Amino acid sequence: MTDFKKLITTIVTPLVEHPEAIQIERVETDRFYEYHLTVAGDDVGRVIGKRGHVASAIRTIVYSVRINDPKRVRLVINDESKAPK
Repeated sequence: MTDFKKLITTIVTPLVEHPEAIQIERVETDRFYEYHLTVAGDDVGRVIGKRGHVASAIRTIVYSVRINDPKRVRLVINDESKAPK
């Protein structure tokens, strides 16, 4: 299976000021492989972008990678203060 964590990290790292705060957690549900991206609070705006254009572009790249599985990939963006514990 494609290493989605590495793909997401490669895309997001140049966008943020605190790359050490990037965390990616994979959660598997019955229909999805969810990747929860958590970044520092002041980097959330950089990752989401104006009107969500940057987040949309990141999701387009991630979703375009084919996997041989009936489950789909989903990317969820959080900031540190709202990260699930």
